[in-house]
Amino acid sequence: MSSLSSLTALLQESGAQFRIYDMGRHINKISPQLFAQIEQGQKVYPSPYLHHAWLALLLWNPKQKLQNVVWFLKFPLDEQGHLVQAVRDDFINRLMTNINQMLQSADLNEAEDALKDNPFSFTPDQEKMAMFHAITHREIGAEKSQYYPACEKYYTGKSGWDNWQNLGLQGIAEVAVHLENSQTELVQQFDNIPDQPLIALCTCLEHVNIDHKLAAKIHTKLQQSIQKHADLSLSVALLRAAQAAPGKESKAAAIKLLLESPLANSAEVLTTIAVKASEQLLEPQLLQLFLEKLATGEAGQQGFSRILADLMFSEQLRQAILQAFRQPDRSAELSAAIGNMFGSNR
Repeated sequence: MSSLSSLTALLQESGAQFRIYDMGRHINKISPQLFAQIEQGQKVYPSPYLHHAWLALLLWNPKQKLQNVVWFLKFPLDEQGHLVQAVRDDFINRLMTNINQMLQSADLNEAEDALKDNPFSFTPDQEKMAMFHAITHREIGAEKSQYYPACEKYYTGKSGWDNWQNLGLQGIAEVAVHLENSQTELVQQFDNIPDQPLIALCTCLEHVNIDHKLAAKIHTKLQQSIQKHADLSLSVALLRAAQAAPGKESKAAAIKLLLESPLANSAEVLTTIAVKASEQLLEPQLLQLFLEKLATGEAGQQGFSRILADLMFSEQLRQAILQAFRQPDRSAELSAAIGNMFGSNR
């Protein structure tokens, strides 16, 4: 590799400080060392989503940490899950003429235009953008937004449960990221939070770590939601939040609850498990249950094939799924769905 034939080398030589995040299924930090290995083809991308690597690069002036810029990049992966080198090189070539000048500038604001009309850039959805800003602002020592105080007050039961319509999504994301400030009170008040603000909070909690007490509250609330045939959106949001629990058992238990419930046929439930809880599907019994529900669910054959094609892009999940396909006790419905997926009804 020449000195500037990788994005890592380019950023290092620019003099800017940077951090790299995966933005696919969840928001997770990627170490510079791991990303360098990914770029060099030594490692597969750890969490592919829709056959792509979804990345966020946070860059800042080392002399002024609060002066920063974010690039959101989407790179295709090859069939083995490696970064497509030609695409990465094309991206670098598009930046080579001006990136060093921009990043070495005293004003990083110019760098925001670097990805204008770039085919590899993307814009995260509003929810994920709010969480990303909350996570990165904490890491660089930036102040919380103006929305945080009202949200923190609300979720700890200090402002009345009906007063949620004007809560800002950025503030809700910051409650999740700064959970240590309010987790004890949140656990105490959890059962009182109305469904809509609870859904908003749960979809933020999935990106952080929660303690056993909050995980237990989420699990109990999920049980109640299923029993009461409550809003499907609430059950799905609680499932997502449950994936932030410590320990695999708690995460898997939430999935099992939904897969054994009347909601198991829902395309939204099955897709959420595939996207947000795919790591838990490495457990053979849970995977078998998921496949059976997927084969008969409302997503149909098209959903079955598409969801599994995405999951099987991961080497570990591909091997687990292929092994599950060979189980002699699989149902006739699952056998038919597998046959249709591969163009055969055998």
